[in-house]
Amino acid sequence: MKSKLEKEVQFLKLYAFVATLGLVVLFASAFTSQSQKHKFEEIDVERINIVEKDGKLKMVISNKQRQHPGIMDGKPIQRYGRSRPPGILFFNEIGDECGGLSYDGDQDKGQSLGLSFDKFRQDQTLQLYHAEGSDGQNRAGLVIWDRVPLKTEAELIEKFRELDKKQYSPEKAAALKALREQGVFGFERVSVGKGQDQAAAIRLSDAKGRVRINLSVDAAGNPRLEFLDESGKPTYILPQQGKDTR
Repeated sequence: MKSKLEKEVQFLKLYAFVATLGLVVLFASAFTSQSQKHKFEEIDVERINIVEKDGKLKMVISNKQRQHPGIMDGKPIQRYGRSRPPGILFFNEIGDECGGLSYDGDQDKGQSLGLSFDKFRQDQTLQLYHAEGSDGQNRAGLVIWDRVPLKTEAELIEKFRELDKKQYSPEKAAALKALREQGVFGFERVSVGKGQDQAAAIRLSDAKGRVRINLSVDAAGNPRLEFLDESGKPTYILPQQGKDTR
């Protein structure tokens, strides 16, 4: 009887040892696989979130259906009826959206692509873009804006949403005009690109977004340099035609 009991105890000890060893190997294998790099020849995915070790979101690569709405002041940005195109979104250290790469289009509406970088807690101040219509006409260029330190983008979007409820009323038009004059939409300061008229142009504007210098070469190859006053009236033009325009 004693011999049988001893055999059972020895079996249990052996079983416990093997089970423990198996668990150790399993855990070691799991930790090793997490620290190793994985190589894929091809992968299909609808969205990828790039995060820091603490889980903080830094970048999103996504299709249109799963695209991140963006974050400002810790809140998702609701864009009053507009869906976001596929692309890449960047997020800063406090979690706010700070720029991205977007692209969209089809045969009916044309194609558009853009790379933009935002001012802290506001909208873009730099954009590289390409846009074309279904008729094949296109424009492309680089634009730089000034963003006045009025309010954050999240607060402005909420204001726009309230205005949007007014539809196309005179009240809404007046309110939008006032916001535009305050610089809420930003003032374009530099524009370099080619327009739908096939003219290549450089426009330099003052702090209120008024074009003051316009340098262009039209589709026929004719160069033109204009200096403009605050109302947009040319004060000096090169090449001069006829009398001095000064």
